[in-house]
Amino acid sequence: MRDGFVKVAAATPKIRVADCAYNAGEIVRLCREAAALGVKILAFPELCVTGYTCGDLFVQDTLIDAAAKALTRIAEETAGLDMLIALGCPVRDQWSGKLYNCAAVLNRGKVRGLRPKMALPNYGEFYEQRWFTAGGEGWSGDVKLEGQRFDTRIDTNGYFSCDALPDLAVGVEICEDLWAPDPPSTALARAGATVILNLSASNELVGKAAYRRELVKNQSARLHCAYIYADAGEGESSTDLVFAGHDLIAENGTILAESRFKTGLTVSEIDIRRLLFDRRRNTTFTKEKLAEEFWRAPFDLELTDTVLTRPVARSPFVPSEKDERDGRCGEIFAIQTQGLKKRVEHTGSKKLVVGVSGGLDSTLAMLVSAMAARELGLPPDALLAVTMPCFGTTQRTKSNAMLLAEKLGAELRVVDITESVRRHFKDIGHDENDHSVTYENAQARERTQVLMDIANSINGLVVGTGDLSELALGWATYNGDHMSMYGVNAGVPKTLVRYVVGWYADTCGDPALSAVLNDILATPVSPELLPAENGEISQKTEDLVGPYELHDFFLYYFLRFGMGPGKIYRLAKYAFAGVYGDATILKWLKTFVRRFFAQQFKRSCLPDGPKVGSVALSPRGDWRMPSDAAAKAWVDELEALS
Repeated sequence: MRDGFVKVAAATPKIRVADCAYNAGEIVRLCREAAALGVKILAFPELCVTGYTCGDLFVQDTLIDAAAKALTRIAEETAGLDMLIALGCPVRDQWSGKLYNCAAVLNRGKVRGLRPKMALPNYGEFYEQRWFTAGGEGWSGDVKLEGQRFDTRIDTNGYFSCDALPDLAVGVEICEDLWAPDPPSTALARAGATVILNLSASNELVGKAAYRRELVKNQSARLHCAYIYADAGEGESSTDLVFAGHDLIAENGTILAESRFKTGLTVSEIDIRRLLFDRRRNTTFTKEKLAEEFWRAPFDLELTDTVLTRPVARSPFVPSEKDERDGRCGEIFAIQTQGLKKRVEHTGSKKLVVGVSGGLDSTLAMLVSAMAARELGLPPDALLAVTMPCFGTTQRTKSNAMLLAEKLGAELRVVDITESVRRHFKDIGHDENDHSVTYENAQARERTQVLMDIANSINGLVVGTGDLSELALGWATYNGDHMSMYGVNAGVPKTLVRYVVGWYADTCGDPALSAVLNDILATPVSPELLPAENGEISQKTEDLVGPYELHDFFLYYFLRFGMGPGKIYRLAKYAFAGVYGDATILKWLKTFVRRFFAQQFKRSCLPDGPKVGSVALSPRGDWRMPSDAAAKAWVDELEALS
């Protein structure tokens, strides 16, 4: 459970209706199978000890006594398993004789608590009020099972807290409880539960699976929790209904694992720390009741490492499915366009000025600017493309920049800055053969000066081209390409810039424009500030600063979930296994941390630009960090990994 990862499972046993001894054996078997996989939290379906479809047999003492014996057996036979187990069982109150549909929660051979179902459906195919009494809010009492007094009680305002990992707090609700207008899981989560188990017997109907999936996914998102849904399946009576064993594991709006029409285990890992980070940063997630109003039952687990099997995307900013990815690209492009339109309208600018290099970032800025101009009703030549060749410019990038302007109908200006930069070198006493940072930055600053002054002369607005990844790494020249009048790409990471441009190439309907865009996509990422070699790009950004797919991965988990370097490194090794070696990942992670802290001063004075996703670096919005914050704690954590 290091780093907050906990292996969990939903189990659907094959049962026999009213055969509690057989069912107990199947439950114990699956418990042992789960333990062998390292599962720590295991949920079974509603009334799985007896079967949900027992009907009027629930009023028979013989069945209820057999269920109590089976529960005692399960507790005893799982006593040696390092696991919290929740299973469905009918429980008779020793004082009133009332019968409750309960979740029994077991750990180390003890029944730690019983949670009665609160919402008893009595419509359609359901008749639960015929046999069971609903657990009332705040209701609790002592129980006897199999003639023994267990150290437990029935409670609706209670959850289960792990001694070894206090952040692991488990609440339980049962099937219809989730369908109710005010699910008990809402109060449980707001009182501190980070994991919700739902013990369910939800029969299968056409279209019901999709509705059920959305309920589980949305409740996990609303509560910033993990939600494990265990559904009844094979063996339940099929007299009138079929149960499909639709098991789901969700985390904060994402389905991690799912199975249907099968028995056995559905397994994944939840990230408790990730959930708590979201709760901490979400100021509207507040406690509904005081902690003392909720009964907390302790349980024990060993703190062991969790083997990961959950999906961890190499490109977390980029959806893996093409349809979703295309939709995301279109949405981002629209956000960028709307942001720029508003800025142009407000300033009264007549021209949009873009420094176009033939690279990806300036290409996206050009496409957004062209669309904004079109939607504002401006003529195509309201977009001014300025290409500024110098020492490192290659024929390929220069040609693509010019072709892009032509295909978009933009006005094009070619301003060769070579002699201007040489004059500047002479003015400051810099040797042109010294290819240091001064050599590179002088070119970037000259280009920005040219763009700003041209914009002034034509009542124009300079559209910035720098992307989110470059801002994170500080891979921009201060008061050079770092500066603009509106930065349309400020919220788009480099890995996603590529896909947005590709999406535009596929959907623009202009074969000639698509051909230019595809050649730009095939061009190595480079600032082209060092002299070309044999006419080819000599300075490749990813050779110098590291692969952008790694840096975007680091950036996502660092900002979105507040993860430390150690946990990011662990996830990166898992996600990029077979792509990058551990030493390579660690090397570039050190680069990321060092540059992120050292380059904050550039982000502290960024121009305006639209936020497009959940990760952003605007000093006025999502990321407010002192420019002189010390990186020591993060560096020390990395050094400990070396």
